[in-house]
Amino acid sequence: MILSINGILCEEESAQIHPRNRGFTLADGVFETIAVRRGQAPRLAAHIARLRDGLHTIGLVLEHDDQTLVDWMNDVLGANDTKDAVLRLTVTRGLSPRGIAIPADAIPTVVITANPLPPGQPPPAKVVVATSTRRNEYSPLSRIKSLAYLDNILARRDADQRNADEALMLNTRGDLACATAANVFLLVDGGLVTPPIADGALPGIARAEVIALARAEERTVPRAMLAQANELFLSNALGIRPVTHVDDVPVGDGEPGLITQLLATRI
Repeated sequence: MILSINGILCEEESAQIHPRNRGFTLADGVFETIAVRRGQAPRLAAHIARLRDGLHTIGLVLEHDDQTLVDWMNDVLGANDTKDAVLRLTVTRGLSPRGIAIPADAIPTVVITANPLPPGQPPPAKVVVATSTRRNEYSPLSRIKSLAYLDNILARRDADQRNADEALMLNTRGDLACATAANVFLLVDGGLVTPPIADGALPGIARAEVIALARAEERTVPRAMLAQANELFLSNALGIRPVTHVDDVPVGDGEPGLITQLLATRI
């Protein structure tokens, strides 16, 4: 794979990140995952805007303009001779001396990688409710794509250890927040609901489209509501994934629901 580091293309095997890079030592940075199909990324502007919001939240100034980032992404697609890929755009604060103080002269590092786009729609998932960790809805990091993903990793380990495909994460109050790598929607009493940002949900790009398209309601989802759902699905940059079981209990009839299937063709 050929990737880009600060606009310079290089082979993956020869790529180098300095060991004092704060992205490596402190998870000091943000990222975006962008699906490209047939050479098009229809949500690209929204992804870049969210990246900028994340950079603002952590106080990281990136002097490169949006078009430069787009050009670098296109360079990576061209160098890998692909029009179907999952791009990852990572921005770290760059190098710094030992310690956590933010250096005044930090020069950001921008890394862009491309991986194959999974074919077709994501398969139905069986999920569990994570018990090893919770989502901190009070942290500003819950609202950005931070590099600090250890809580999500611990929750995903819960899923792996319990033979599940994904894990749902509760917030500190015990209400539903999100999955480890997706937003969550439930069909309850004929209407779609999804946890609000204030409850720890990431402001997902696909999430926003589902809300607009299906008139989904943002409201607190107590854990008990999971048992009331007739349908449940996950949304992220790669699309919509039906959920058929939560903690081995079927959702509805245990098959992907009609609303879920219809939205999967639109997102």
